Amino acid sequence: MIYVDTGPFIARYITADQHYSSAIAGWATLESLVESCATSNFVLDECITLLGRRAGHVFAAERAAAILSSRTFTILRADVKDEYKALQLFRKYADQHVSFTDCISCVLMRKHTIKRVFTFDIHFALAGFEIWKAEG
Repeated sequence: MIYVDTGPFIARYITADQHYSSAIAGWATLESLVESCATSNFVLDECITLLGRRAGHVFAAERAAAILSSRTFTILRADVKDEYKALQLFRKYADQHVSFTDCISCVLMRKHTIKRVFTFDIHFALAGFEIWKAEG
């Protein structure tokens, strides 16, 4: 299973994004692998908000509906214990300006033993996860 962070979702739809080409290659590879993917409701929140700002709310809502109804994606949801663990990480890595969403993602990935993440964010590698790329 591959966890998908906010960046690849945004870059897939925003052609001006610096990671657009990498995102398109990554999504094409994921689709050809027919590998299951996971993300979180926190990542979805970020995606919907950012896409809404950059491409319009209707466009963002349509993309979110597709993700929510996808059979390929599992949407992981944090419970209160997960949120407290994420808050500990948020404090621990305050000097690195890691987002709370990324902290939640790390907690959920550990909880569900997901080791690979499709992201453009180096913080996940620093946290011990493998950054998944289209070429490998």
